[in-house]
Amino acid sequence: MTSVSHTPALGAKQQVKTARIAGALYLLSAVTAGLPLIYVSNTLIAPDDAAKTAGNILASEAAFRACMVSELIGAITFIFVVRALYRLLGEVSKTQASLMVTLVLISVPITFLNVLNEVAALRLLHGDGFFGVVNDSQRNALALLFLNLHGDGASLANIFWGLWLFPFGALVMRSGFIPRTLGVLLILNGIALVVVSLTALTLPSHLDTVSRYAIVPELGELWMMGWLLSKGVRPLNSPTNS
Repeated sequence: MTSVSHTPALGAKQQVKTARIAGALYLLSAVTAGLPLIYVSNTLIAPDDAAKTAGNILASEAAFRACMVSELIGAITFIFVVRALYRLLGEVSKTQASLMVTLVLISVPITFLNVLNEVAALRLLHGDGFFGVVNDSQRNALALLFLNLHGDGASLANIFWGLWLFPFGALVMRSGFIPRTLGVLLILNGIALVVVSLTALTLPSHLDTVSRYAIVPELGELWMMGWLLSKGVRPLNSPTNS
């Protein structure tokens, strides 16, 4: 069956350019926001060992601070990602495109506020100001608490990182100039992110199991990024078949 082709607001060349810009920004946002979370949680944080965690962070403080900045850059870049996608897909459905933008914008202040947990952990580890009256073991334990709260905050933001994929996927499926399969993959990716996030917050003991099953559907965004970057070389306003 041939999907309905919507007339894009952009000309063919501008459409290709916008798709490539969206893909490049999408990849940049994913890398700058995702890698710090992986590095800090897997390299610096030692679960249930506050002293070791404190030592790791203080020994790699420059990298830890760079990760905080990278998270913020990723969040800011995310705004420009959805702006480019709105230009590309806004004519398909203004309602769904506006919802897509809204869900992304909600996630940005959550990310900024969440970075404050890492700032608080550093303040504690350095014993700044009145923290000096607290002994080292207590400061280390409190620092680990804030780092764990940062992980919980990432799970909260991750809910919106999943929810925005629902209108995005629906727009792709209706567009007529992007393969419908990619829209389905985006929606499955969104479901996986929301389920993993809720599991982390409500059933953390099952998180590893759920995360293993979610790995494959969570690749949906990568397929979308790759398509925007590579297939942008051809006109996007030709109808697709499904």
